[in-house]
Amino acid sequence: MTNITAVTFDLWQTLILDDRELGRARTRRRLEGSLEALTDAGYDFSPEQLQEAYRSCFRTCRAIHAQEKDVTFDEQVNMFIDNIDENLSQRLDAQVSDRISYWYAEAFFEFPPPVAPEAYKVLEEVRRMGYRVGLISNTGMTPGRLFRRYLDQQNILDFFHVLTFSDEVRLAKPSEEIFQLTMDALEVDASATAHVGDHLLNDVIGARRAGMKTVWIAGFDDSGTHAKPDVVIS
Repeated sequence: MTNITAVTFDLWQTLILDDRELGRARTRRRLEGSLEALTDAGYDFSPEQLQEAYRSCFRTCRAIHAQEKDVTFDEQVNMFIDNIDENLSQRLDAQVSDRISYWYAEAFFEFPPPVAPEAYKVLEEVRRMGYRVGLISNTGMTPGRLFRRYLDQQNILDFFHVLTFSDEVRLAKPSEEIFQLTMDALEVDASATAHVGDHLLNDVIGARRAGMKTVWIAGFDDSGTHAKPDVVIS
């Protein structure tokens, strides 16, 4: 790990720590807000219809991620709406669509995952040591613009020189390209960059493909995926 001049971080289970209970609560809030918006507009959809539409949207997004691509947040919301009823996104009044989009995103702030206890200290130390610092995150159901707002609220946004979110660049880890885009923006070489993350495929294998050094946070990913991080930490 010599000659390192830049460090990039994963977000989920690296700088913020999520769990299933929080994830389920966010899902419930998304569905409740969407159902309320549709009911107020005169539509008669059941909670079960919205739940199945959400599951279908999740499966589609996961399949897209498996191809190392992503969709924009607006595209994902329209996908969810169209899974409720075919071409519904094209028929909805813009105000109704905006309400659904609002709750789809803002559910994150009602049930946010906490920042990892040592994250601030680590980022502060990395900055003190003079490294260029980046963030590379697959966004899932929450758009990158909300993560920026959340990181700002937690007083850690300013530690980063570059933030790369999958919904904004339409690429998902372990894509080699998403790592390279970040390093290009940081103006650093792969051989001088270390990536820190919890996911063996997305963070270790993906970063190694891009020629980076890797630091794996053990304890979250037990997939058994074959990977060889340069450094393992708990």
